[in-house]
Amino acid sequence: MASTGKRPSSESRETKETKETKELREPQKLDFFAVVHSRFSVRAYQKREVEPDLLRKILEAVNQAPSAGNLQAYEIVVIRDIDRKRALARAALDQNFIAEAPVVLVFLANPRRNQWRYGRRGSDLYCLQDATIACAYAQLAATALGLGSCWVGAFDDRQVLNILHCPQPLRPVAILPIGWPDEPLEHRPRRSLSDLVHYERYEGQG
Repeated sequence: MASTGKRPSSESRETKETKETKELREPQKLDFFAVVHSRFSVRAYQKREVEPDLLRKILEAVNQAPSAGNLQAYEIVVIRDIDRKRALARAALDQNFIAEAPVVLVFLANPRRNQWRYGRRGSDLYCLQDATIACAYAQLAATALGLGSCWVGAFDDRQVLNILHCPQPLRPVAILPIGWPDEPLEHRPRRSLSDLVHYERYEGQG
């Protein structure tokens, strides 16, 4: 007796195969808390590019970061050029691992984007907070995609601005090299919550 079931069309089989292939190629996505606990500073990177679609995912995640008044008072410069990465490494007190990362993001505070609303508070604080939060989002997004990063905050501000051709009053906040880790995960000890967290009032010594 002939089967009455319909054979899947070549189109449906192709769609299924395309979906399965895509799932295999896409990096494994982690639970948020797993991402937080998996993030660590990476200073050694494989000689492997960060694909444009992965970089775009990171940037799209950054674009969702909260900011004062939703004014997003920061800018991001994406660096792939090896000479510019080397210059940034020199400006960052010769932290040469910056140049070894396939892509580097530089986060800049832009007080002009919020000063008109918040005045001195916006230019002195909020734009720095905006850029800082954005960089943290980039780190977590990179981790979720299986990439590693390292927050770099030690650098000569003026040199970084010159390397990136940035006008005043932009201010560099963080340099973030991103790439595929080439070193083992290293968890460093953290303060205990009993030492870190205070309830209702501060009870520490200073």
